Amino acid sequence: MKLFLTLAAVAASIVSAEYAQCGTPSPSKEHRAILNAAARAASDARKAIFSNQTLRVVDTYVHVVTTSNKTGQYSQDLVNAQIRVLNEKYVPLNAQFNLAATTFTANTSWATAAMGSREEYEMKAALRQGSYGTLNLYFVSDLPGGYLGFCDMAVSDPNADGVVLSGCMILADTMPGGGYPYYNMGYVAVHEVGHWFGLMHVFEGDRDHPCSGPGDEIDDTPIQLRPTVGGCSATTLQDSCPNQPGYDSTDNFMSYNIDECMSRFTPDQIKRATSLFDSFRAGK
Repeated sequence: MKLFLTLAAVAASIVSAEYAQCGTPSPSKEHRAILNAAARAASDARKAIFSNQTLRVVDTYVHVVTTSNKTGQYSQDLVNAQIRVLNEKYVPLNAQFNLAATTFTANTSWATAAMGSREEYEMKAALRQGSYGTLNLYFVSDLPGGYLGFCDMAVSDPNADGVVLSGCMILADTMPGGGYPYYNMGYVAVHEVGHWFGLMHVFEGDRDHPCSGPGDEIDDTPIQLRPTVGGCSATTLQDSCPNQPGYDSTDNFMSYNIDECMSRFTPDQIKRATSLFDSFRAGK
């Protein structure tokens, strides 16, 4: 069934999703410093020892968690399509996601678990598999709070709870062919896994000094004040920091734009993400 919406409804839907899409919090100043040091060290080591073409194989467990009345709504075919999208979009990082297993669970309290809740922890403690370097994706049917997803960024020395919580919670309807308008090409998972690799939003900024400071710690993503809204044509370009070079990102996976506009990571994002994965996740 196709959805026919007025232009006003389309705009309202896009804006609503834009500003409540990802719940991944900004890292603290202390965490930023650790991430920056690790990225520099890993980058220098790779220049000296490793080829940039080193294949990063990421064992991946997918957990589909639904309310009892949505049992069977999300199939293995949808999961397989999502893994194909991840493998396609992470080619520039030389990352390959190996689907180790898929679980299907009907549990209403888990399927509606809020970020940071007891139910989130219980679900992950029960379902999570593998080590800290293993990716666990939780596709839940009814993620609350208006979020489409959130994911834990890596730390250098995780405690037991940090290992349990590591992974991404994503609204199941954002898988390829899912039912969420404008965000159903599987790119929400691409965005959240970007956080798992250590990337921040392109609109990160210093709250005390908007349009200045380190932003997302990436040199080739223009500094921007707020999430991208409205689409990908030239007429929708934003420049929320006019005193800084470049327009706001419309096609970057770490923005909030609609799926059809998203297409890339920048070279410096790729460098930082692979450096942090090599430091914090690989072999862990």
